[in-house]
Amino acid sequence: MSTPLKVLVVGCGNMGSSHAKAYHADPGFDLVGVVDHAPAPRHALAAALGGVAEFDDYERGLAAARPDGVAICTYPDTHAGLTLRAFAAGCHVFVEKPVATTVAEAEQVVAGAIRAGRKLVVGYILRHHPSWLRFIEIAQTLGTPLVMRMNLNQQSAGAQWSTHKNLLRSMSPIVDCGVHYVDVMCLMTRSRPARVSAIGARLAGDIAEGMYNYGQLQVVFADGSVGWYEAGWGPMMSETAFFVKDVVGPTGCVSIVAKKAGGDAQSSDIDSHTKTESLLLHHAALRADGTFEKADEIIDLADEPDHQELCAREQRYFRRAITENLDLSDHMRDAVNSLRIVLAADESVRTGRTVALD
Repeated sequence: MSTPLKVLVVGCGNMGSSHAKAYHADPGFDLVGVVDHAPAPRHALAAALGGVAEFDDYERGLAAARPDGVAICTYPDTHAGLTLRAFAAGCHVFVEKPVATTVAEAEQVVAGAIRAGRKLVVGYILRHHPSWLRFIEIAQTLGTPLVMRMNLNQQSAGAQWSTHKNLLRSMSPIVDCGVHYVDVMCLMTRSRPARVSAIGARLAGDIAEGMYNYGQLQVVFADGSVGWYEAGWGPMMSETAFFVKDVVGPTGCVSIVAKKAGGDAQSSDIDSHTKTESLLLHHAALRADGTFEKADEIIDLADEPDHQELCAREQRYFRRAITENLDLSDHMRDAVNSLRIVLAADESVRTGRTVALD
């Protein structure tokens, strides 16, 4: 077996903990340390992983651990700077989405990866879920244009609402969560996004000034496809219809049917956010008498990795990207493209205007 890749995890919150556990359990990696300014989460994570090295400063961690790769799992407004510093230290980077908080910064990060000859993998977790890949594959058979309807509202309280308020210091839910689902839409259409419009509402008085915690975007693609995405965070959010994943095309439609995600589960349950369980495929073709030619199909999905397993699969891909020298040009281009769309949506909320992407 090849020598394990040394990796340093930066950020010991929910995602940092999940990724650190994935590295710790994978013999292809050597987790050489965790970094966080806050001592409590850093101590807890290091202890849970058997006493890995701890650092309260990123630069000291880079210098002492000398990693091959860095996993950046901090708040989004730090992603670009931390990633560029990792490239400067000769490291490959896995960075949680979004890659940056502006398109210009995202393009700088991609250019930095190319210039340094290092791999950049962005944490689009749905790309590693076999059921979501099947969902995308079926959507691509439904003809053109597509109508893509998706949402993920989260009713949050306590520590989770505190985390959401921290995120709301730098970006809204339709930016932070929206990049996942807009990325899926782009994979379904593989068409150029043309324009974006959006609406938003500030439903809480204790969030960052000028920020909104509910938003809905609409994106129009060059091939006529349209996509809708809705996201809201906070203790006031409804648990009704918080999980909609539905695609309609000329030949029919396909929907995620997930009891655990859309029925029994709560929107605050992170494992429910990626659950599919089965797909409902409807065929639009009619007989001469006006009845449907084919019955609806239920496609059961056996491979249902939970959130932790999905993080493990992301990191196996990160390792492959490094050891097999995978071409990540499309991956990086897509990361910038999805960010461009959701930031245009944010601009639309704030200006009340449709934003052209041509």
